[in-house]
Amino acid sequence: MERKVRVRFAPSPTGALHIGGVRTALYNYLFARQHGGDMLLRIEDTDSTRFVPGAEEYIIEALQWLGIGIDEGIGVDTPLNTRGPYRQSERREIYHRYVRQLLDAGKAYIAFDTPEELEQKRKQTPNFQYDASTRNQMRNSLVMSKEEVEQYIQEGKQYVVRFKVEPDEDVHVHDLIRGEVVINSNILDDKVLYKSADDLPTYHLANIVDDHLMEISHVIRGEEWLPSAPLHVLLYRAFGWEDSMPQFAHLPLLLKPDGNGKLSKRDGDRLGFPVFPLEFHDQKTGSVSSGYRESGYYPEAVINFLALLGWHATGDQEIYSMEQLISDFSLDRVSKSGAKFDYEKGKWFNHQYLQLRDNKLVAEEFMPVLEAHGIARDIYPQATIEHIVGLMKERVNFVSELWEQCDFFFVAPTGYDEKSLKKRWKEDSPRHMQELLAMLEAQDDWSAEALDNLVMPWIASKEYGVGLVMNAFRICLVGAARGPHIWEITGVLGKEETLRRVRTALQRLSI
Repeated sequence: MERKVRVRFAPSPTGALHIGGVRTALYNYLFARQHGGDMLLRIEDTDSTRFVPGAEEYIIEALQWLGIGIDEGIGVDTPLNTRGPYRQSERREIYHRYVRQLLDAGKAYIAFDTPEELEQKRKQTPNFQYDASTRNQMRNSLVMSKEEVEQYIQEGKQYVVRFKVEPDEDVHVHDLIRGEVVINSNILDDKVLYKSADDLPTYHLANIVDDHLMEISHVIRGEEWLPSAPLHVLLYRAFGWEDSMPQFAHLPLLLKPDGNGKLSKRDGDRLGFPVFPLEFHDQKTGSVSSGYRESGYYPEAVINFLALLGWHATGDQEIYSMEQLISDFSLDRVSKSGAKFDYEKGKWFNHQYLQLRDNKLVAEEFMPVLEAHGIARDIYPQATIEHIVGLMKERVNFVSELWEQCDFFFVAPTGYDEKSLKKRWKEDSPRHMQELLAMLEAQDDWSAEALDNLVMPWIASKEYGVGLVMNAFRICLVGAARGPHIWEITGVLGKEETLRRVRTALQRLSI
């Protein structure tokens, strides 16, 4: 019987969810949905010293905003929630059982070496590693008597449980992206699996136990975990779970936009782009980090952008809905090498989704911007706002940028752009505008077609030059040489406001 696909996203609540973690969640989600499987959210909070209040809620909200659905685990209440708890800090008793299993089988041992003793050993021995070549020189249950070990524990001495790695063994890891990876066990140390100080396992033990008990079929995670994969294979073997071990896929890193290395928050701060899906308020430090949502990105654009950072589509297509991504995604087209984080391309994706968005929705999103500039919601008909955003949205990447492009529709110019005046306002412009004003005052039909049929023949008959007249007219209405087609502007402003602006410009600019 074919095994059901079950994947998990298992972040630590140590702060905001990095955009690289979002991509990991996305690839897990796409893989699960494509194969009719389940997506599980587990919180790996075994490192209590790094816990940040609010981080778990942030992770859940970020996934919901992005449309990455969770079938089981934290943040959802479904019939599938039968393998919990889904926070590792609430699974202590489960881990105790498996730590004891490894100890009883001789696959792990108890070590009492203090941090100071280990530090001294590192100073004495360059490249010291706690492994088969050094473990018998240390203070642990392999060299101590059973009675001495029990006495230490009863006295409350702190200890750790270490995994006993057998030397000189080739460990094979089959990676769905990178192929066969072979690591010799001599380079592995006897990793700590449990610490008595906080009565919690380390990531390595908890991760293996949870993935097994939660029946995870595929572990799709970041490249930084590849060096740990051989240890994890050995742990599955030690528990006797090798036959049900999940398949591994280690995703390439997201790299800095410039230079080398992994993308970091500092890169975002330096170059002015978010590295987190949502704005994050760190309750520990009081710092605030920008987010894609608050920066004006659409979740669909972020998803599309991230999907193509490390995964190659078969053709030239770039715009993908979530449904198309689910249909086309495959791990065999995930790159082995890191992907440069081109934040300008992220803006391009948002621009594309803004163009596809219904003008009614864009108008609603634009209303708070208008209100922030003193334009009350009831001044302009909804249809007018929709028409304006339809005219102007192709010029911007974000709704927040619309005001700068179309403020003249709502507020008459209070000044005139010097560069535009120097280039477009000529000695004859006041006379041309006076003549144009007289014609427009007598015009009853204010449609674009009627105005065009009135003004263009007049310009031709006078041999004034279309650019000379219409650019000056634009300056009167807009205050600068910008904006859409001139008759689109007059159509929105209406006859009375158009004439008023021309009169005002003549008063201020006549020479």
